[in-house]
Amino acid sequence: MHNTAMLQRPANERFLTPEQLGRRSRRVWFVFAFLSAAVIAAGLYGANVFGRLSAIEAVQRQGHTDANLKVALLRAVLERPRALPLLLADDQQVRDALADKHIDDVVALDRKLESLVSGTSASVLYVTGKDGVAMASSNWREPLSFVGNDYSFRDYFRKAMETGTAEHYALGTVSNRPGLYISRRVGDVGSALGVVVVKMEFDQLEADWSETGRPAYVTDERGVVLITSLPSWRFMTTAPLARQEADAIRKSLQFGAAPLSPLPVSHAEKVGPDATIVRAILPGSSAAEYLRLTVAIPSTPWQLGYLIPTDQAIASSVRETRFLTSTVLLPILALAAFLLRRRDVSAMQIAVSRIAREELERRVLERTDDLSQARDRLEAEIADHRATEAKLQGVQQDLVQANRLAILGQVAAGVAHEINQPVATIRAYAENANVFLDRQQTEPVKENLSAIAALTERIGTITEELKAFARKGRTAPEPVDLRSVIEGAVILLRSRFAGRLDALKIELPPTGLGVVGTRIRLEQVLINLFQNALEALEGRDRAKVEVSVHETSDEVEIVVSDNGPGIPAAILESLFTPFNTSKEKGLGLGLVISKDIVVDYGGRIDVESNDSGTRFTVHLRKATP
Repeated sequence: MHNTAMLQRPANERFLTPEQLGRRSRRVWFVFAFLSAAVIAAGLYGANVFGRLSAIEAVQRQGHTDANLKVALLRAVLERPRALPLLLADDQQVRDALADKHIDDVVALDRKLESLVSGTSASVLYVTGKDGVAMASSNWREPLSFVGNDYSFRDYFRKAMETGTAEHYALGTVSNRPGLYISRRVGDVGSALGVVVVKMEFDQLEADWSETGRPAYVTDERGVVLITSLPSWRFMTTAPLARQEADAIRKSLQFGAAPLSPLPVSHAEKVGPDATIVRAILPGSSAAEYLRLTVAIPSTPWQLGYLIPTDQAIASSVRETRFLTSTVLLPILALAAFLLRRRDVSAMQIAVSRIAREELERRVLERTDDLSQARDRLEAEIADHRATEAKLQGVQQDLVQANRLAILGQVAAGVAHEINQPVATIRAYAENANVFLDRQQTEPVKENLSAIAALTERIGTITEELKAFARKGRTAPEPVDLRSVIEGAVILLRSRFAGRLDALKIELPPTGLGVVGTRIRLEQVLINLFQNALEALEGRDRAKVEVSVHETSDEVEIVVSDNGPGIPAAILESLFTPFNTSKEKGLGLGLVISKDIVVDYGGRIDVESNDSGTRFTVHLRKATP
């Protein structure tokens, strides 16, 4: 009854269907895409703002350093000539020339001024009388000499006469070259004799500034550009001058006929106490954005203006900030999308599972009888399965027993193969002992019996090695002298191949050359290779088996080659497979055992064969001394 009631509930009381979930999911994804775009747009906008501010801050720090260096250089240039008027104003020769105006004194003063100016950075050094007329000058020899010119209208003359000292930047009336005039009065106010003036020009300083490629200029208290790395900006103004002020400057002839027009700088945006962002048009280029720094020049009413381009720095900083913002936002949005998708998939799976569960409940009510019948059929099948399982267990036990017998046969064949050689050698020693007994030669008999005892001990060792092989165990390897291994193998072959060992040509290695392994097992490997080579040469003329040893940095190679008929191709393909042999009475286990021994010690066996002979190469690890 409970299930029937559940099936009869109104549709509006149920959970959402997959179709409804799909429509809701599309709406959610639309909102998510809109929000993601808004977040990315806001992040990129913030990255632009932050990147711009960071770039401006970095440029401002660097610009302050450069501007301070330029101010320091300008002060150094100013300080050197400032001492000349101070010294000359108290010089007795200057006072005598101004007081007496004797021609010889004036000529001597001209020569003195000429020698002084050549050793300083000053442009011209001259002395005027109290009427403002130049009496002596360092350029007295030049066509444009200052001597005889009236400078009483100049501010530097008037202020020096009034206050004792003055500095005035102006355009020269004779040379028509701009410069700074530094003047000092000779004598006291009531008894003034004249004025000493030094003019200094800033051509070299402006040339040094222009090499940096960044505009720099010096303005006076009225904003008129005096010194600049851009000659076309000279006597321009940082802001438009009032009409009366501009007329007064032009009337004074301080800057000649300069138009005093404003600099091509606009849209100032303050970013610091002495820094603004401006748009400027440099000669020969279009408008660009610059950071303008304004630094006061100590001991003068002047200010240094320094323009630093910001477009490239801002673009680079914005790119870097955008990249960092993207590396943060994109993974977050990707994670949010993953979680949203996971929620949608989970909700869809729940809806599908709920529908499947309801459908299953309906089918359960309808198919109760079918399930009862299916239960009976399943019980019958289970009984059949159990019977089949019992049969399978019996077959499995039979297979295990057959496998054990097969393994036992292989082990027995291996034992027979490995002890065959020592047994043959024992038989030969025993027959020799009988012959020596008949001759009543006891010493050879004792030697043969000792050899037989050693060979029986070897058979025991081989048996233990084969049993260890059957138990998946091995005797621990150790350093073995390779020369003694080769000699031991030859001794064991001597009895069987007594008449054919002349074909065996061995280049013995030096004593002390060690390899990793055990002597008995390595002798087994060499005996199998020597025996196979000698048997392959049976009945052939000029039979030869060559054995050589080659040493590398980390391994030793033992090469056994013969000039026999070679190994048939069908045998060569599966040469190291058990019971694969071309001999009528062979078991096909010798090379298999030899390979297992060499591999156990970390080596390998390579074989090359053709109709002119066979070559086996045994690679063994070299033992550390």
